[in-house]
Amino acid sequence: MEKLIILFLALLLGLAPLLASGQKYEEDLIQTASGELKITFLGHGTLMFTFQNKVIHVDPWLEQADYRQLPKADLILVTHDHFDHLDPAAIKLLRQESTVIIGSPACQSKVPGLRAMKNGDRLTVLGLEIEAVPAYNIQHKRPDGNPFHPKGAGNGYVIAFADKKVYVAGDTENIPEMKNLNNIAVAFLPMNLPYTMTPEMVAEAARWFKPSILYPYHYGETDTSRLVSLLKDTPEIEVRIRRLK
Repeated sequence: MEKLIILFLALLLGLAPLLASGQKYEEDLIQTASGELKITFLGHGTLMFTFQNKVIHVDPWLEQADYRQLPKADLILVTHDHFDHLDPAAIKLLRQESTVIIGSPACQSKVPGLRAMKNGDRLTVLGLEIEAVPAYNIQHKRPDGNPFHPKGAGNGYVIAFADKKVYVAGDTENIPEMKNLNNIAVAFLPMNLPYTMTPEMVAEAARWFKPSILYPYHYGETDTSRLVSLLKDTPEIEVRIRRLK
């Protein structure tokens, strides 16, 4: 009863945003050879990794989180320049003097000091080995015939947290380059039409490189249970559903 009264008064006084800023996000812990990797699921395509006292933000977007309440970034990864992945205001809130910001070349003009990685580039930052991999559409296109995400404009990232490799795919379809991925412990694959993949496409991609754990993300209103059903006979892939609309 006391909690209901407090909530009512907060709404009455217009303090609901303050309550919202204290939102508890879902988190998972992944064991690595060099300590725990904590994954915080902020929503949509927005993630936060914490590893060895370092904080890595991926595609921070103000619509998904109050970044005043979250730790500053040691590293920010931006997959591509669409507004729901590259948010200069969110980056400004997370940035500190030592923050390293990495993005595709298309992002460079929008974020001062951003270090560009093109598809195929490899880099070691803060002791983490990072590879920029392709992310693009083949099938799904705009009315003018151009793909929603042209080849070369965006990156996915494979990040090695000690012995565990995490693949954050960005906005992409099940492209042939995914067949070259190997030893992926955790994968984030997008699943929303018309911009990225259907559950069937995600399932096909997952079967190619068999991540130990698969998180569909950036999935909008897509029925995630469809993906679970498609991969029910692939026990080596654990499908985990989190709040990542």
